[in-house]
Amino acid sequence: MKSSGIGGQAVIEGVMMRHKNDVAVAVRRPDGVIQVGRQQFINLTEKSKIFKWPVIRGVVSFISSLIIGIKTLTYSASFFETEEEKEKEKDSGKGENAMMFGTIAISLIFAVAIFFVLPYFVSSWIMKLTGSTSQVLLAVIEGVLKLGIFIGYIAAISLMKDIKRTFMYHGAEHKCINCIESGKELNVDNVMKSSKEHRRCGTSFVVFVLVISIIFFMFIRVSHPVLRIVLRLVLVPVIAGVSFEFIQWAGNSDSKAAAILARPGLWMQALTTKEPDRSMAEVAIASVEAVFDWRAYLREQGIDVPDPVQPEPEPEQAESPEPEGDQSELS
Repeated sequence: MKSSGIGGQAVIEGVMMRHKNDVAVAVRRPDGVIQVGRQQFINLTEKSKIFKWPVIRGVVSFISSLIIGIKTLTYSASFFETEEEKEKEKDSGKGENAMMFGTIAISLIFAVAIFFVLPYFVSSWIMKLTGSTSQVLLAVIEGVLKLGIFIGYIAAISLMKDIKRTFMYHGAEHKCINCIESGKELNVDNVMKSSKEHRRCGTSFVVFVLVISIIFFMFIRVSHPVLRIVLRLVLVPVIAGVSFEFIQWAGNSDSKAAAILARPGLWMQALTTKEPDRSMAEVAIASVEAVFDWRAYLREQGIDVPDPVQPEPEPEQAESPEPEGDQSELS
């Protein structure tokens, strides 16, 4: 079935969904109401024709995803802040953009240091112990270490209660997309029956990055240790760009080759997605419906779906409770 083009991520007690330039975040507030924030975000790939070139568009899209991800996480966290924390945030509002980009920069530096530089030093130390000089063996050991660090990190944080709930919302996000792309009506029952793994997941992207980095460093051979480190740093954007092209292909292709290449990423999602409960599915559905007309999409695929049922108007004298799905702008 044709890809819906929807993507998203889990946030604190909620789900962010994105379709084209529309971004929505649905959060289950402490009072139980689903709050939906919606905003348009112009992808950086639309700023220049060069940004649409293969590989380059992957790097630019990755940066865009980081910006949206941090912004939506901040939005979801705002519902669980104390009054004192909110006041402090207002006072520092002028430096919000600088803080966001600072957070992205620190996160990238940390990720590169942990997943690219550290494995190189450890694998080089192992090579010295064994007395081997094989660049292929170095690349393989380095890749295995990267994968081990990633699995260990995910396994460790998944023990935290809040992270476990975030992984459950991650599962709800995937289930919604799979529900739609399998041709089913988007409701809680169908969502709960759908798969929690999806090919276009960020977890799969990380797996592609790790595997492709092994292949790169098998063929790029430099004798000087400093140049090896420099190359690992310089090639990070290139590896990310190539990985983006692979995950886009694997996520939108029905070929057997794509299915085979997607399997490691799907296996890894067993760590980063958990089965959600029905209330989490409701949140994910609210996020989807804020940015995507899934009924029109299914009808384009030749699937007949009923129109939404309009609720009966309540008597004027009755006080209507605050509805689920309150709309607001992302800030």
